[in-house]
Parts: sequence; C-alpha cells; structure tokens
Amino acid sequence: MGHRWEPMLDELVRSRYPRLLMRALMLTGSHADAEDLVQEALVASFSGGARFSSLGEAEHYVRRAIASRSVDRARRAARSRTAERRLAALAVHPTEIELPGLTRQVVDALATLPPQIRACVVLRHLEDLSVRETSDALGVSEGAVKRYTSDGVRALNAILGTVPPSGEPVLLTTTEVHGGA
Repeated sequence: MGHRWEPMLDELVRSRYPRLLMRALMLTGSHADAEDLVQEALVASFSGGARFSSLGEAEHYVRRAIASRSVDRARRAARSRTAERRLAALAVHPTEIELPGLTRQVVDALATLPPQIRACVVLRHLEDLSVRETSDALGVSEGAVKRYTSDGVRALNAILGTVPPSGEPVLLTTTEVHGGA
C-alpha cells in the first residue's frame, strides 16, 4: 500500500532533481557528495510522513534540508580534523610502547603515519581484521580502508626499506616471541 506523499516525492525528483543536485553541488564541490546530500535530504524530508501542500513547498523544504545537512557535514568534518590534529600532536614515546613481535624500528615507523592510516594498517595487518571489520570499527567506507591501508603499507615500506627487488611490498606481520633454549 502506497503512502500519500509518494506522488509528491516522485514529481519532485522527476521535475526538480537537477536543481536540487546543482544546489548541493555548489555546497559540496563534489558530484558524488552532492548526490549523497540530495538523497539524505529527500529521505529526511519525506520519511516522517511528509504533508506538503504543493510541489514548491516540498522543494523549499528539501532545499533547506540540503543546506542544513551540508552544514552538519562540514561541522563533523571540522571536528574530525581537529581531533586528528590533536592526536597527531600527541607525543609518541616509543619507550612506552610494548608490542610483542614488533621491532622498535617498525613501531617507530608506525608512529610516523597519520592516525587514520595507522589505524587501518594496524587493524588490517596486526589485528588481522577484514576490510569490512576495519570499516565498521573506524566508521569509514571500505574503499577508504583499502586506500589508507595501501598508503600506509607503501609508506612503511619506504621508511623501512622493505621493498624487495621484485617490487612486491613486504606485508607487515607480527612474529611470535619464544623463550630461548
């Protein structure tokens, strides 16, 4: 059974989507982000059983939702950047880090990576989490996990000089420490 607002939503998307997308594009600067923003605004505007009396009223409401969601996104991004800068500014004291199976050189190299890249490398290669599990744990897309992990491993290989002659990078793994005989 359909909802009373569905015809209004269909008409709005059919006739006004390009204008809504252009507004979002001006706010985001990215076509993909603009499409996501319009979708979020449409869902927010119509998910509560919207009761618009005209197409113009519905468009106006969605345009306001696009603007407010754009501001919310910018605020979240700014908070995230501030938190990342604060984390990056924290002094890392290698003497305080005890990770069995990792050499001091690897620990020091990890400390040079930006926080999000470091987190992806550690979760993927040291904690052996899948891309999906890492994505869920960090609240980023699976594509971002893959990119950050690749960038991190590449940086670590450059720092550690661990790219063999074949050109294939060496993967980061822990070694089990056994008592001597």
